[in-house]
Amino acid sequence: MLTVKMAWRNIFRQKRRTILTVLTMIGGFGLSALSIGWADGTYNRIINVFTRQALGHIQIHKGDYLDRPSIYTRIEDYPRIDKAIAPISGIEAWSPRLYAAGLASVDDKSAGVRIVGVDPVRETEATRFDKKIIKGRSLSREAAHEVIPAKNLARTLKADVGDELVIISQGADGSIANDLYTVVGILESGDAATDQVSLFMHLHEAQELLVLGDDIHEVVIIVDKLSKVLPIADEIRQALDDPSLQVAPWQEFARSFYVAMKADKQGAWIMLFIIILIVAIGVLNTVLMTVLERRREYGVLRAVGTSPLQIFSLVLYEAALMAGIGIILGFCLSLPVNYWFSIHGLAMPQTFTYGGMEFSRYYSEINAHSFYIPAVTVVLSAVLISIFPAVKAARVPPARALRMH
Repeated sequence: MLTVKMAWRNIFRQKRRTILTVLTMIGGFGLSALSIGWADGTYNRIINVFTRQALGHIQIHKGDYLDRPSIYTRIEDYPRIDKAIAPISGIEAWSPRLYAAGLASVDDKSAGVRIVGVDPVRETEATRFDKKIIKGRSLSREAAHEVIPAKNLARTLKADVGDELVIISQGADGSIANDLYTVVGILESGDAATDQVSLFMHLHEAQELLVLGDDIHEVVIIVDKLSKVLPIADEIRQALDDPSLQVAPWQEFARSFYVAMKADKQGAWIMLFIIILIVAIGVLNTVLMTVLERRREYGVLRAVGTSPLQIFSLVLYEAALMAGIGIILGFCLSLPVNYWFSIHGLAMPQTFTYGGMEFSRYYSEINAHSFYIPAVTVVLSAVLISIFPAVKAARVPPARALRMH
């Protein structure tokens, strides 16, 4: 305790030098917290948007459907999945889907389409399907020969609400599938490529059109927290206990984005290392200058019986106390800044789309991760970089130091 009191008193003997060092630590802590918060906030927001509004957090497919989509690779008796996952906590909603290629025509306009069969009620619960309708209405709860083309597809077909649309495709039994439907709405996902080909219809009517019985191609699952995706995916695999079904978290079916995100976050760690290096150089300069100026003082301490270990500890305590002050002040300053950016964000130089959504701003995030990592790194860098000056102080020869002026 006496050593800590001495260290506390010593750091204020050269107030200007201490203030400059603490300011360096505050800057390093603040920049690190903002950098990590920005990376976490921006990516978590992007992930939440494209998983909650389009792809889902977890997808279930039959066999290798995810790698080689085929109308014939389908899930049979999909209601059993509902029974299997019902006891698993953390699952908010799930929705079955069916996919197929076809040709759509309105009057004399035709275009290739991607038929997407959905359960309107479950799809709305899972991905807010009804919120994407920009004109008209959503599909009826019961099958009623209705379709919803995406915005760009509707523009190509010159289709509007109330028009009749013909679909031609191939059934799973090899027959020619065709029928007449009414356009009841137009949907906008936010992704131009998706909106160019997507045509949504009731799941039961898609199954009937394509002669699929009660089979589907995909089950989309939404969980309540992003951090639970991988554990819940493991629980689903165990609950289903069916090796023919592939349970894929978003890290697998959106792998290109996941790899890019991991690479970008590695760049953030490099930035963090540079910031901490700057802090360490500032601390080394301060502590080394302090040791050189106080060699006579250390000699007196050694002469009156202070052990080298106590002097070594004294120097480290001084560095640790300055780091503690820097962390506390840095936290108080960076918290409101992170909060402001978590609400308002920062405009991107160029917008981009992913998973059917457009992103135009960087957002920060307030979490323990973005504060404890800077705190630990500032303390460790300050203490570790002070070891050399502390050893130098502990090894001061008392007789020679007392003769210094």
